[in-house]
Amino acid sequence: MESGMFGTLTPKQEEIIDLLNGIGMKRNVAKVLVFLSELPEASSRQIERATDLRQPEVSIAMRELKDQEWVICRESKTENKGRPVKIYSVALDLAEITNILEAKKRQEAESQISMINRMRECIES
Repeated sequence: MESGMFGTLTPKQEEIIDLLNGIGMKRNVAKVLVFLSELPEASSRQIERATDLRQPEVSIAMRELKDQEWVICRESKTENKGRPVKIYSVALDLAEITNILEAKKRQEAESQISMINRMRECIES
């Protein structure tokens, strides 16, 4: 994100988030995806701060992105004792993800049009 780790989004990033949300992606998932797409990698804490999301919201968004295989997660040991820190990076760039989303939406539209045509056949017979 151009503005750094302070939780502010650029107008372009906000627009991309709004567009992703408009085609059915949850807003928190879109925020995390757009943030991560502009960095080589980021920790959960960095994502929380930059996107202004709480830890559970980031975890839920990450689960969805990992299920789609759009995000890679690795663990990094901390200097202190305790849990390792999770480090995330995108597996695909936004252009590739856009192509996947487009194909999915086209398939959904074709399926719905097919059902509408079948409904017409039922009504007319």
